[in-house]
Amino acid sequence: MNSQPLVLASTSVYRRELLERLQIPFHTAAPGVDETLLPGESALQTSQRLSREKAAAVAANYPDALIIGSDQVALLDGQQLGKPLTRENAVRQLRAMRGKSMIFYTALTLLDAPSGEMQTGVAENRVHFREYSDSEIESYLRKEQPYSCAGSAKSEGLGIALISRMEGDDPNALIGLPLILLVDMLKKRGIPVL
Repeated sequence: MNSQPLVLASTSVYRRELLERLQIPFHTAAPGVDETLLPGESALQTSQRLSREKAAAVAANYPDALIIGSDQVALLDGQQLGKPLTRENAVRQLRAMRGKSMIFYTALTLLDAPSGEMQTGVAENRVHFREYSDSEIESYLRKEQPYSCAGSAKSEGLGIALISRMEGDDPNALIGLPLILLVDMLKKRGIPVL
């Protein structure tokens, strides 16, 4: 059995809470990665690149560890939607999303820092949004304040009221960490969850 320390390259409360569900010991560390989109990069490519960069950034301080990096990018009508950060951006995103379907790409990287070996995968989820009103957007933002969530829709919270249907690989991926994929990756590195 692998005894390497496990480090989550994230300051996200949501990712930490998801990883805690697996009941294995881990540390967290801030990756400090610039999340600016690169010209011509697809949403899928952005999520993969950023998950790898986050893991690599943390590996410098944890040279003996297995590092988990993850990133989520939302795609609506061919446009990438990131974290809104402000109320105004969230209103803009939520208005654009109503009545439409959106794809969330949640990339996951598991980096073995000593060897440099890296596993990367992506969980894809399609989310269909209701035809909600501007007053419902206002109510949602007042109650939830989802400014650190890609696409402004927190499916694990009140954002579920904006959603009519979801399809995808792993419901945990929508929250920010594809646990089904992670369990497979950890097993390959000699860390059984059960």
